[in-house]
Amino acid sequence: MNNAVIINEVGPRDGLQNQRIPVSCDDKLRLIQALVDAGLRSIEATSFVSPKAVPQMADADELFVRLPAPDRVAYSALVPNVRGLERARACGVHEIAVVLSATETMNQRNINMGLIQATEVCAQTMDVAIKAGLRGKAYVAVAFECPFEGLVPLDRVLSLVRSMFAAGAAEVVIADTIGAAAPRAVSTLLQQAVAEFGAARLSVHLHDTRGFALANAWAAIEAGIRKFDTSLGGLGGCPFAPGAAGNLATEDLVQMAAQCGLSTGIDMAALRQAIALAQTLTQRPLGGRITAWLGIGDTYRARAVQ
Repeated sequence: MNNAVIINEVGPRDGLQNQRIPVSCDDKLRLIQALVDAGLRSIEATSFVSPKAVPQMADADELFVRLPAPDRVAYSALVPNVRGLERARACGVHEIAVVLSATETMNQRNINMGLIQATEVCAQTMDVAIKAGLRGKAYVAVAFECPFEGLVPLDRVLSLVRSMFAAGAAEVVIADTIGAAAPRAVSTLLQQAVAEFGAARLSVHLHDTRGFALANAWAAIEAGIRKFDTSLGGLGGCPFAPGAAGNLATEDLVQMAAQCGLSTGIDMAALRQAIALAQTLTQRPLGGRITAWLGIGDTYRARAVQ
């Protein structure tokens, strides 16, 4: 069993995009530096979307050219279409992500397109990115349940994953966007996805709306998945998905991995400092399932995970 778990930290983008308190570009860079200091080597930094739609990401162009340690960290950015891709390229982005929702209604509510048109736009954007020498990954959002249409057929999800790989994606991220999945559903979908596409080309994005994110992460690990999106302190929530709570907390996955003999390369003490900074910047309490245990005293605090 591969004992290395790769964490893609999405706090700076997915975590901050829906926060009520504006976070300045300088403060975002402080937070990203704290994440780098904690050992994160894969970070989703921002998104090149309309500032009117997502005001927290209005500084994407300024932020990306100032990111720390670009030689040591794989930074990615979300782009909604070719126009967003061109902005990203102008800022020196090397890895982009597109998002395709798995239902008609979610695409209509999110980007005012139907499923077929949204698939075409994602494929076109991916094609342009690959031809430009960028690495591309694709998210299949609401892969388990949609806030408007309910349960999503497994065959449809696999078909969309197939389409994104055919478009040139190096990686497809299967996303429980509203945190509605339970471990059995995660196991069923991911076992079939791994059998067809291979675990190395897949990763998982989980939300903790119903408290199942960590259990779902373990189900994914048992299915062979070794790469996950997480957000420090569980920061997050999708502005376009009603009912979506915060992401799987980075510290929860780091701790579970350590206790199960899996390595992440993340220093828990430094990660806690990054979480404290995020709390200050967002003016709200943060923390995953492990938070209370981490706070019961120095004798029982988690040791740094290397």
